[in-house]
Amino acid sequence: MSAPQLKQTLTPIMVWGLGVGYVISGMYFGWNLGLEQGGTLGLGIATVFIVLLYVTFTFSYTELACAIPKAGGGFDYATRALGKDAGFIAGIAQSIEFIFAPPAIAFALGAYFNLFFPQIPILAIAILAYVVFTALNIYGVKAAATFELVITILAVAELLLFCGITLPQVEAKNLTQNALPHGWSGAFASLPFAIWFFLGIEGVANIAEEAINPKRTIMLGFGSAIFTLVILCVLTFVGSVGVGGWEAVVYKDGATSDSPLPLALAQLVGNNNLLYHALITVGLFGLVASFHGLMLASGRSTFEFGKVIVPNSMVGKVHSKFQTPANALLFNMMVGILALLTGKTSEIITISVFGALTLYFISMISLLKLRTSEPRLERPFQVPFYPVFPLLALLISFVSLVAMTIFNLRLAILYFLIIALSFGIYKVTKRKLR
Repeated sequence: MSAPQLKQTLTPIMVWGLGVGYVISGMYFGWNLGLEQGGTLGLGIATVFIVLLYVTFTFSYTELACAIPKAGGGFDYATRALGKDAGFIAGIAQSIEFIFAPPAIAFALGAYFNLFFPQIPILAIAILAYVVFTALNIYGVKAAATFELVITILAVAELLLFCGITLPQVEAKNLTQNALPHGWSGAFASLPFAIWFFLGIEGVANIAEEAINPKRTIMLGFGSAIFTLVILCVLTFVGSVGVGGWEAVVYKDGATSDSPLPLALAQLVGNNNLLYHALITVGLFGLVASFHGLMLASGRSTFEFGKVIVPNSMVGKVHSKFQTPANALLFNMMVGILALLTGKTSEIITISVFGALTLYFISMISLLKLRTSEPRLERPFQVPFYPVFPLLALLISFVSLVAMTIFNLRLAILYFLIIALSFGIYKVTKRKLR
């Protein structure tokens, strides 16, 4: 009797919902803190380069996902193209990205609910969210993806409503006022916050094994998701900053706030208006969509990684009844809760971005290598403008990684120590298993 396999149930519209859902919380919170570093112009320039990175990367990554539809995503691509060592590093980087991004969102969820239920501690709400959404993902990918689709549609509709209110009130002077407060270095310092707009979109590749006709489904879902996100990013940025300048969506009562949309809307309708409270309430869907979606993607990533790196490991097993990577999801939940307990959400986000950029860099090298080493590999989708797109994604991810290292040296050292220590353990364990 063969071991249980991941169940193929996902349609293109579900993949779109997952792709947009993974990312959409980045439109609701966090990105505006980059304005403090770079101002409108600095963060704007950083965002233009990051949009270019994600457009070129997404098309390039789609080629890999369609040619090699495996749950491990970048781990599987790098292993096939560059060998097991490079595959391990890509897998660890991907795991760091997907496991450490959800705790930051969970904390935001806890803080949000705490506004309505101040008697319940933020941490308790965040941990409860982990338990509830882990259980949903264990129950079944179709149920999880259907929930994600519904919640993502509501989050997108709410963003469009916000833009419909703010864009008619945008004034050019608000976009140019104190546009570069810390000089050109501010553009580099704001890179992590520009990346936060799109962080996690590559998680679409990790559910390829569960898609109906994965090659066509991933191509349609991935492409439509990045198109939707780029449009929402531009509209949200301009609509938020254009109504009162960047300082108005960064500072509240003398302190920084990571809630730019309510701050922008309050300037137009006040904070006691029914529309304002509706925006705040519905805005919760954006956080839920990304938290739940990234948990789904991280479970698949950990499952494939564990299955290949440590044969017969618990995290590499599929639940016999639900046909989902239950053990991998539970493992990620435990690590996420431990990260939550540190209380350092901004640092957790930065480490997650380091993982993402490492994954992008190795994945683009993998694509270029596979084009030469396996020219006859079936590629249902081929990246347009090859090799320009993967080379651009490779260059921008490398420059971003260097810039982030310079501006976050302590966290960079911690991140690369995690990579090095994990790789050392892997090599020692591999020798003992021979």
